[in-house]
Amino acid sequence: MNPIEQLVGGFRDLVGQVPEIIQPVIVMLAGAIPFIEGEVASLIGVMGGLNPIVAGIAAAAANFLCVLLVVLLTSRARAAVVNHRAARGTAEGRSAGEADAALQESPPASSESKGRKRFRKWLVRFGVPGASLLGPLAIPTQFMSAMLVAGGTPRGRVLLWQAVAIVLWTTIATVSAYLALQLVVPA
Repeated sequence: MNPIEQLVGGFRDLVGQVPEIIQPVIVMLAGAIPFIEGEVASLIGVMGGLNPIVAGIAAAAANFLCVLLVVLLTSRARAAVVNHRAARGTAEGRSAGEADAALQESPPASSESKGRKRFRKWLVRFGVPGASLLGPLAIPTQFMSAMLVAGGTPRGRVLLWQAVAIVLWTTIATVSAYLALQLVVPA
């Protein structure tokens, strides 16, 4: 038995100590954690001996639920800030429409961080679909979705493209893990 087979066997024994009904819940909990997300959570499930379909669905579902929560919270926070600025602009003698137009047309602050400038450039270049699909290569989907919504992208558009990205990347990770285990650790 080679070292990889021993590692996988030991991990499966560890997961085997948990009741079968709880194993997908563990994968779901892992899928909700930024940087682990659906991709690594599905790897954990597959490596632990879960059915790859169950592991992938559990990981992707938890990742999406976490993104949904982040999008809803960020959307509410953004609406509160925009409404506060509009009310403050109205109080200073501007109409609500002028305040909203001034908010939309205001140039970005010159003290913008390098990461924020890079994100803005990436968003202009690839749009929401590209940012959502390529974003997991750089930052967690929860952070990406929060940045998109905070920047003014409609919630529905963000949720749609984040769902597509989560399903795509989790499927790729799950299938890759399953195939790799089939090659490395014979049944």
